[in-house]
Amino acid sequence: MKSNLEIYDLFRVVPETAKKEIKGGRMNGKTDINPMWRIKALTEQFGPCGIGWYYKIVNKWLERYESEIAAFVDIEMYIKIDNEWSMPISGTGGSMFVAKEKSGPYVSDECYKMATTDAISVACKQLGIGADVYWQADKTKYDKSTLKEPEIITANEAVVLKNLCINKGLDVTKVFKVPVEQLTKQQYVEAIKNLEKIKK
Repeated sequence: MKSNLEIYDLFRVVPETAKKEIKGGRMNGKTDINPMWRIKALTEQFGPCGIGWYYKIVNKWLERYESEIAAFVDIEMYIKIDNEWSMPISGTGGSMFVAKEKSGPYVSDECYKMATTDAISVACKQLGIGADVYWQADKTKYDKSTLKEPEIITANEAVVLKNLCINKGLDVTKVFKVPVEQLTKQQYVEAIKNLEKIKK
């Protein structure tokens, strides 16, 4: 790895297509991240599941509160960097098994699957995947100032980077771990500096 923040910076920004505003309930107004985007981010950085990264379920259980029952899952996720496996990255996720609704109890036969997906998101969060969404959500708890999400580069700036790579004889898909359209302004400036140093 080039720096301790390499993975964090690569996947801290969530594309708009992977975000969905939550409407209603206690989470109203917060942002939900498409779980497949996290899988894509892990695959882009480390390789296919089972080869460059994997997880294993180490515990699952049910907890009852009055007439409702929640399912929980503990996982350990592992990533491979420079052909070495990491220590376990823990994550705990939860989902409702029996939920009380107006029409009566609703029983979910996918509670453990959903709890596992939630646990993966918790493990990914510790790597910084989707960090800006969580940082923005926690700004009132950790930061009294007004936080803004990093500004993404324009279409013209993306073209500039692609052309610069072509002129240097480089494959743009190998230079950047994510599509250039997802880079932040700060990453754009750094990329320009680094590419200009490369001789054709």
